Amino acid sequence: MQKKLSHIDESGNATMVDVSQKTASVRTAIASGTIQFPSEVFKSLSDQDFVGKKGSIVQTAVIAGIQGVKKTSELIPLCHQINLSKINIDITPSVNAFQITCTVKCNEKTGVEMEALTGVSVAALTIYDMCKALSQDIVIDTIQLEQKTGGKNDFQR
Repeated sequence: MQKKLSHIDESGNATMVDVSQKTASVRTAIASGTIQFPSEVFKSLSDQDFVGKKGSIVQTAVIAGIQGVKKTSELIPLCHQINLSKINIDITPSVNAFQITCTVKCNEKTGVEMEALTGVSVAALTIYDMCKALSQDIVIDTIQLEQKTGGKNDFQR
């Protein structure tokens, strides 16, 4: 059976998926991403405990990521507005990079993959914004869904 795009109707027009007949269930999604720095920039940030002129880089990015998750339906036109149960953003330093993970949970008729991906994206963009004065050679990389549960299909990378 060939899969089809869920947000395109038979005429090729964009459409929001009708979830009215679905049953609400607990749904979770985990997304991840990386933001890489030139080694001298990351060392400088690390030496300052990741606090820049605008404040704590990590804590600001966590708050921004949470805010991004909550605004997903306003940013992605065909996403449903849903009630979220839990959002967790984890930002961990690694070798010349931050690893970002966003976990989102709800009890709804549709999943939260886009919310988790948006959380990672907004957190990474916030880190870039806070650090761009040091270098424009900062790379946001490999934003991807790691896991989703609930709904028709579960997924694990």
